[in-house]
Amino acid sequence: MKVTLPKPNRTFGSSDVLGLVGLVGLLVARYIPIAKLIPFWGCALRETTGWPCLGCGLTRVADRVAHLNLAGAWDANPLGTVAALFFALMVAVTVLHLVFAMPIPQVHLSPTEWHRVRIATAAIVLINYAWVVVKTKFPYLLT
Repeated sequence: MKVTLPKPNRTFGSSDVLGLVGLVGLLVARYIPIAKLIPFWGCALRETTGWPCLGCGLTRVADRVAHLNLAGAWDANPLGTVAALFFALMVAVTVLHLVFAMPIPQVHLSPTEWHRVRIATAAIVLINYAWVVVKTKFPYLLT
């Protein structure tokens, strides 16, 4: 892994896009009750089969993180909570970058390291999904 630190700049980049997406998403989650306003909002897979999908709980996560209820967000979907907190962090990084010209470190991974990241990501997603399934279908196993 190679990390480089560019000169201070205000160049709009991909990290700034993540920050803006995070800002909009968290503001919507905080102030607009999407699940109550849109009649068809919900998990179609869970409604028809009773089994959760990979994204089950993400609306609750966004709402709870936006209201600073981190324990409730973690209970809804742990990986979603980590992602929402990452977006919140990117909001702060974007503000620092665009307002104060803070340089954003650039990380360069080798092909082997990228392969390991992909394998670890797949494993984390599967573990998170297993937890969501157990929590939804077999909650007595968690007590």
